[in-house]
Amino acid sequence: MSNSSPSQDFEGATFVGTSFKGAAMRKCDLSNVTMRSVDVNGLDIDGQDLLFGSLIINGVDAVPLIEAELNRLFPGRELQTAQSPEGLRDGWVAVQAAWETAVENTPERLMEANVEDEWSLAQTLRHLVLVTDAWLRGSVLKIEQPFHEIGQIFSSATEMGFDMSIFRSGDVSVEETLATRAERQQMVTDFLATVTADDLATECDNPWGVDGWRPTAGDCLRVILEEEWAHLRYMKRDLALLAG
Repeated sequence: MSNSSPSQDFEGATFVGTSFKGAAMRKCDLSNVTMRSVDVNGLDIDGQDLLFGSLIINGVDAVPLIEAELNRLFPGRELQTAQSPEGLRDGWVAVQAAWETAVENTPERLMEANVEDEWSLAQTLRHLVLVTDAWLRGSVLKIEQPFHEIGQIFSSATEMGFDMSIFRSGDVSVEETLATRAERQQMVTDFLATVTADDLATECDNPWGVDGWRPTAGDCLRVILEEEWAHLRYMKRDLALLAG
């Protein structure tokens, strides 16, 4: 039974002598939280936007250390911020090779298995279809309705007023997922094959239109790379738990 209270707000609150042992926090805003004299043994944090902020532990910003270690564990990941066509091409080759290995090494029985509220591998691949559709087909190529019906969209899309009728409500086979994913991967490969520095500087629309940010085509491709590496990390984390 869940004790979660989505509407409860503790902003500015102070907790003294409180036990959060074994608690799970999902989609919570912990920015600028201060912890002093706390027992953090076994604390497991996964912050999607950690790269864009700081995480101070015992007076040390751990973000650069974490980024360096992730780049060591995932060779080629450092190219997700590449500015040149060559860098983006090399980054795409690296992340696709890593994904190919991950998918090939995943037993069939685990393709649609998931950990708690996380996506399965099959759902993750469908989400990456959506990522390509949003940021390449929609933002860069300006296709009016860029989304494939099997795309896996994030849970808050409904609150944003997104038209969810685009997406299929029924089951999607692993075979169809892999085939559609391969098609979208090839689209990115083909675009990067001829893209120029001037092309990358072209201003595009934000596919979600939520914060007024007007990305360039290069920004859109970097978002795709960031999403690819991030979800690969999530997937390897969850598959390790499932295999165990």
